[in-house]
Amino acid sequence: MRAEPGAAYVEFNLSPSNQWAAYQFDGYRSGLTVAQGVELVELRQGEGVNDGRYGLTAMLDLEDRPGLPLNAPWHLGLSAVIEETNGAKSYWALAHAPGKPDFHHPDAFAHYLAAVEPA
Repeated sequence: MRAEPGAAYVEFNLSPSNQWAAYQFDGYRSGLTVAQGVELVELRQGEGVNDGRYGLTAMLDLEDRPGLPLNAPWHLGLSAVIEETNGAKSYWALAHAPGKPDFHHPDAFAHYLAAVEPA
């Protein structure tokens, strides 16, 4: 996700194994650092795991996250890489950039989140 305006963004990688990571980028695939101060509050599997569906709920504490001010609109890119038991992979996203899958491309940040109203 990224705030507007600007090229900096934060990437959160979540997985069914409960492994996770957060990275900060200064721009398109540049300036990669491990995002500090991000706390994973909850990561749990959803209902339907046994009937062929999978759900994942994650709650992240993003207060005081550099580059993602709460009083600014955000652009969010949701994506998934699915690997089947036979090794086949498929790539899913709200929007794909032209060409091969690239979740870092600005076109992938397709969902707009309005700024949080002060309490």
